[in-house]
Amino acid sequence: MDSSKPFWKAKRLNEMTRKEWEQLCDGCGRCCLNKLEDEDTGEFIYTRAACKLLDISTCKCTDYGNRHERVSDCVALTPQNVGSLGWLPATCAYRLLDEGRTLPWWHPLVSGRAETVKEAGISISDDAYSEEGISVDDLVDHIWRLPKARRRQPT
Repeated sequence: MDSSKPFWKAKRLNEMTRKEWEQLCDGCGRCCLNKLEDEDTGEFIYTRAACKLLDISTCKCTDYGNRHERVSDCVALTPQNVGSLGWLPATCAYRLLDEGRTLPWWHPLVSGRAETVKEAGISISDDAYSEEGISVDDLVDHIWRLPKARRRQPT
């Protein structure tokens, strides 16, 4: 391993420590949105309705340690399953690294600031709401096309 490189460039996902693995999450909240799968195309369609455990303002899980017990369809990301989770957002660091790509400019590990996720338009904090009171059948009324990242702001 090349210690002169940041860990996400020097290690494969399955070589990372638990702390490093957790640092890959940019805190955007996109993976916590309810998704629908198009039966004809297999495409995943995002909604603005977020998991009931997500604090929308911070994009953090309010019960991270118990999320799998409290939300039956909450999926634990692992180096072994990241590549098979077609619903992971295209901007997700786990997906990007699994696909051999680099982290974008706005990722906190690259920018050094958590705020760049919001500045780039990746955070769902201004656009999502809780799934509470929304039935599975009504999710189609909450479909949302995830915005692409804004271009890097000149410094």
